[in-house]
Amino acid sequence: MEARIIAAERKTNIVTPIRLGQLDADQGPPCLVVIYGPLLARRYMLEKDEQTIGRSEDSEIRIEDDSASRFHARLVVKDRRVTLVDLDSTNGTLVNEKPVREFELRDGDLIQIGETIFKFLAGGNVETKYHQEMYKMTTVDGLTQAYNRRYFMEAFEREVQRARRYRRELCLAMIDIDHFKNINDTWGHLAGDHVLRETARIVADSIRHEDIFGRYGGEEFALLLPEVGHAGALQVCERLRQKIEAMPFVFGKDEIRVTASFGLASTLALGDLPEVLSLIELADGKLYEAKEQGRNRVIA
Repeated sequence: MEARIIAAERKTNIVTPIRLGQLDADQGPPCLVVIYGPLLARRYMLEKDEQTIGRSEDSEIRIEDDSASRFHARLVVKDRRVTLVDLDSTNGTLVNEKPVREFELRDGDLIQIGETIFKFLAGGNVETKYHQEMYKMTTVDGLTQAYNRRYFMEAFEREVQRARRYRRELCLAMIDIDHFKNINDTWGHLAGDHVLRETARIVADSIRHEDIFGRYGGEEFALLLPEVGHAGALQVCERLRQKIEAMPFVFGKDEIRVTASFGLASTLALGDLPEVLSLIELADGKLYEAKEQGRNRVIA
C-alpha cells in the first residue's frame, strides 16, 4: 500500500524580502539540491544571472514531471541574492509549503515544483552544507522528514535483535492514510503531499525520542515502539488515530478531512525468536483487517 492544488487558484503573496548573509568570495555560488523526486541528490549551481526551471528542454534546470509547466519558474541572481519567480505555472510554485509568485530565497528554504522538492543552500560553507544534505538523504525521507524505509529497516533489525537478547517486548504499528487516492484525485497531488507531511508531523510530535518512525512506502508509515507493552502500544495508536481524525488539514482554501487505519503487532505473539518480516506480516495483516472493518480504527 503505497499521505497537492489541482490547478491552484492564482494567489499573489505579499512577501517581505529578507537579505541573505554576505558570502565570502571563496565560498562559491548558492545552489539548489534535489531532496525529493526523480532527480534525488542532483545539485544545480546558481552561477548565471537567470535560470529557468521546467519541463522544457530549453530550461536550464529541467525536471521531467507532468505536474510541472514547460517553463515553470525563474531564478534571478543579483548581488548574491536569489529571487524565485513563478511563471504563471499551472500548478503553482511552493516555498516552505506556501504558494508564491515572487520570493527572495533564504538559506534552507524548500521549493516544491510538481513532484520535485529542492533545498536552497546559501551562506556559510555551501560545499559543507551540500555534503551534510547528502548524508541526511541516507536516513530521512525528503517529503515527510520521517526516516526513509532503508534506515527504518536497519533500525528495525537492531531493535529486534535487542528484544531477543533482553527478552523485552517490541511493538510495531503499520499506519495507512485512508482513501488517499481520493485525496489526490479530488484536490491534486500537491494537496496529497501536504497531507503526507502533516500526518508525519502529527505522529513525530506525539511519540517518544526512542520510538522509531518511518515512511514505509506511499501513504503508509511504520512506527516501532521499543519496550512498550501491547496495551500501552494500543493506547499510543488510538491517541494518534484520534489526533489525525481531529486535525483540520487546510490546503489553500480547502479543508481536507483525513483519517488513518492502524495495524498493531507485538513480538510476544511470535514466540522466543521474533523475525523482522514476521512482525511486519503480522502488523500488515492487522492493518488489512482495519481496512476491511471500515477504516479509521486500530486493530491489534
